[in-house]
This record gives sequence, C-alpha cells and structure tokens, in this order.
Amino acid sequence: MVIDIKTPRLILRRWEKTDLDSFAKMNADPKVMRHFPGAYSEEHTKQFYDIIQREFSEYGYGLYAVEEKSSGSFIGFIGFHWARFAADFCPCIEIGWRLDKEFWKKGYATEGAKACLKYGFTQLGFDKIHSFSTIENLPSQHVMQNIGMRFYHFFEHPELPDNHPQKPHVCYVIDKGDTDFH
Repeated sequence: MVIDIKTPRLILRRWEKTDLDSFAKMNADPKVMRHFPGAYSEEHTKQFYDIIQREFSEYGYGLYAVEEKSSGSFIGFIGFHWARFAADFCPCIEIGWRLDKEFWKKGYATEGAKACLKYGFTQLGFDKIHSFSTIENLPSQHVMQNIGMRFYHFFEHPELPDNHPQKPHVCYVIDKGDTDFH
C-alpha cells in the first residue's frame, strides 16, 4: 500500500493518468531537461511513467507525483528509484526530483526530499540512500546538501558515451545513522 507523504506545502502521491499531459510538457522543456541528454518525447515520457508505475507495484514506493497544496497543480516528481547501472554504489536506492521550472527556487525540492528521506528511513526501512547528478547540476547538488547528504565521489556515468559532456557525475549519500529519523 502506497501512502501519500504530506508536507506543509506539498502532497507526494501516486500518479494519476491526468498527470501525464503536464509530465510530458515538463519533460519536453529544454530548460527543465538541460542536465539530461535531451528533452523527452511524449513516448519517452510514457515509457518513464510506465517504469514509475512498475516500481510502485513492485516495491510499494517510487518517484511520487508532487502536487502543490495551494493550487492543486502537478509540479513534478520527488521520490525513490532503483538505480541499477554499472557503478560501485549500485544497485542502490536513489532519491531524485524533477520540478517544472515555474516551481523552482521555492524550496519545494528540499521540502519534499526531506519528507521522502524521513519516510524512507522510518517507514520503508532504508539504511542508505544515494543521489547523483551531472557535475554541472549545481541546483540538484544544493538540494542534496540541504537534505543532509554528504559527498561520496565523482564518477563517469556508464550509460553515456565517453565523449558526452554530461558523462562526469557526482554522487552523494546519506545513511540512516546520519539522521535523527530513528
């Protein structure tokens, strides 16, 4: 059973089919996707949506759809994903986020990610959670630091070609013992 996670300004919840149009619009925005290899087509967004749904069905958690309480608007996602690529820290639970640009710089990613960490450590029994991004994605690294994660190391993302400018990544980690969520 998947439980909504609520914060003072957000509701992190299971996805609804009605979220797909807003999700596709957000993923097609080059500004939102600037730290990814490219914007997503509608088909790519649908495939990603299906992966998210499968992880919820399989694990009971995943990348939660995020709704702004004051407006009821879908604003993006925050939550957990199983990272399974060839890196020394994988497979691992990853915490990640992607918000539509009109909701940036409001502290929503930090607020939602802190609530997810608490839920992951206290309700889901996680012992360790990772997060990673391109080296140039300073806003995401700022969120990682704000939620108490510590730098783990730099790595080359194995799923990107050797000459790709986004291949250099940074990884952060937080252990349950690093928190007061016991």
